[in-house]
Amino acid sequence: MSFVLVSPSQLMAAAADVAGIGSAISAANAAALAPTSVLAAAGADEVSAAVAALFSAHAGQYQQLGARAALFHEQFVQALTGAASAYASAEATNVEQQVLGLINAPTQALLGRPLIGNGADGTAANP
Repeated sequence: MSFVLVSPSQLMAAAADVAGIGSAISAANAAALAPTSVLAAAGADEVSAAVAALFSAHAGQYQQLGARAALFHEQFVQALTGAASAYASAEATNVEQQVLGLINAPTQALLGRPLIGNGADGTAANP
């Protein structure tokens, strides 16, 4: 059996770090858009025009790939954040059960039933 230790606070910090990386990459892609998308031909000949068109096409493909990577990155950050929330919720539930056990132990020993959460509903005849 394997054991996995996860700290929700560290997972949230990692999600924030990954989000920061995505912001930096998005800023770099935005900065590269204008200078790379429209390249002027170095000369008036058709070879220069073809080379400029080739580089412009590559720049367009790069921007499309960057947009897809940004979408994946956003989904990854959401998954990390959701996992951190799920782990935090599970830890809170675990602590709740431990607290109930501590509260109910003396009452269970004295009265034979727990003080909180005994599972017996009251009726009209026996509230």
